[in-house]
Amino acid sequence: MRKIWLIGGTRDSVIIAESIVSERLACLVTVATENVQILYPRSPYLTIKTGTLNTDKIRLLCQQEKIIAIVDASHPYAVQISRQAITVSQENYIPYLRYERASLPPSPEIITLDNFDTLIKGNYLQGEKTLLSVGYKPLPLFKIWQSRAVLFARVLPKIESLEVAIKAGFSSDRLIALRPPVSAELEQALWRQWNISLVVSKASGRQGGELIKRLVATELGVKIIIIKRPLVSYPQQTYQLSDIIRFCYQYS
Repeated sequence: MRKIWLIGGTRDSVIIAESIVSERLACLVTVATENVQILYPRSPYLTIKTGTLNTDKIRLLCQQEKIIAIVDASHPYAVQISRQAITVSQENYIPYLRYERASLPPSPEIITLDNFDTLIKGNYLQGEKTLLSVGYKPLPLFKIWQSRAVLFARVLPKIESLEVAIKAGFSSDRLIALRPPVSAELEQALWRQWNISLVVSKASGRQGGELIKRLVATELGVKIIIIKRPLVSYPQQTYQLSDIIRFCYQYS
């Protein structure tokens, strides 16, 4: 059976998977870890595979699973899987569509930086009590700031996340493990508890909790720095679920 490959792992991808199988279209979802499988619908039209992928594995996957189209709903910062999928799609003439979360509009109260390197090399963290809500992968970059600033980090409740954070110099009293979504009330309580004066977050859009962080920052008078999404040259992309369904029908 020919399938649509949905690159998953986000809450957006769960909604997309539900929509695709509701149309009785065969869909293969790939996710990095097994614990997120339970979020996806149970359906005879849906197959779920777990594990990390590289370009060679993607080529094999597309061949074995008879992939006819690719819908990329991976995290906005998971650029490696997107670039690899684009490469294979172009090699094999497989139609590709990127679902990109809509970005929130710029605000004069928010500092927007192109990347983490700009943040680390600047003086933005000096004298601040900073909450890093950026995932665990960038945390090692902040190790050089541990002796120069007061840093807190929020990560997913996973052993890998906690191990990376601890190696990056975060003590247990400056770490909290939470699985999103995080409510405005919880954000506010956490920021008050730690007396946070600056929050660093990714440009994750409304679905990723960015809007809640903006609102809480305004309410508490906390400064916020947003790290822009990495630039990827997507062949085509959309913010609309309806476009994805039309795309799937076009190639199914």
